[in-house]
Amino acid sequence: MPSFHHDGVDLHYEVVGTGAPVLLVAGLAADSTFFAPALRALAARFSVVTIDNRGSGRTQPMEAPGSIATMADDCMALVRHLDLNRVSLVGHSMGGMIALECAIRHAERIDRLVLAATAPYAGPRNNDLFATWVQLYPAVERRLWFRNLFHWVLSPRFLANTASLGALIELAAMYPHQPTARALAQQVAAVAGFDVRARLAAIRAPALVIGGARDLLFSLDDTAAFAAALPSATFAAIDGAAHSFPIEAPDELSRRVVAFLG
Repeated sequence: MPSFHHDGVDLHYEVVGTGAPVLLVAGLAADSTFFAPALRALAARFSVVTIDNRGSGRTQPMEAPGSIATMADDCMALVRHLDLNRVSLVGHSMGGMIALECAIRHAERIDRLVLAATAPYAGPRNNDLFATWVQLYPAVERRLWFRNLFHWVLSPRFLANTASLGALIELAAMYPHQPTARALAQQVAAVAGFDVRARLAAIRAPALVIGGARDLLFSLDDTAAFAAALPSATFAAIDGAAHSFPIEAPDELSRRVVAFLG
């Protein structure tokens, strides 16, 4: 599995497909496998780069400290490592925050942004919720922890399919590259320390902001307002989908990404 050393960590990454480069950045407690349902469709059109953020997946040491800015610098170090001039970013949730930071700190490297189920800051309610997840993570059985998580990030329609929900819980609970409790806590602290509302006007890259109509973490109204605050952004909603719509609506996500970047 490919990796490269940067700023004290060995960052795991993969590249698949051919075409214009697109970097996928996953969110809190997730790694590059989060985008697996959409990867085939995207790789048919683009050279797709995936990265395991510090604190997740196969990037080591997992418990290396970092902020959203640090993870943005990791992403851009990977872009340089792959000898790419410019890249488009697709970031989900915390990954969207990382993409925003990349667009501010490394504007010369960014072509376009797809910001999925994300915001320029998490807000007090979400930060308290995420801190609660950190407390529960080592304290409860892992299947129960994921069941609770999925009730926050998946739609009622998805949750009503008990077979699919049970399979997803089992897959997540048995995944061999889960974050440690400390790594999860450090990612949550990174999100809590992130706020670029005052810097959005500096972002010049064209952006597509996508919200899930049933998202409980970042409401459709808030996501639309976020898009309106960007200098050059288009807003789109995915009907019926919740926060983790790359899982439950990967074809719709891929279609919108291809249309925007293509």
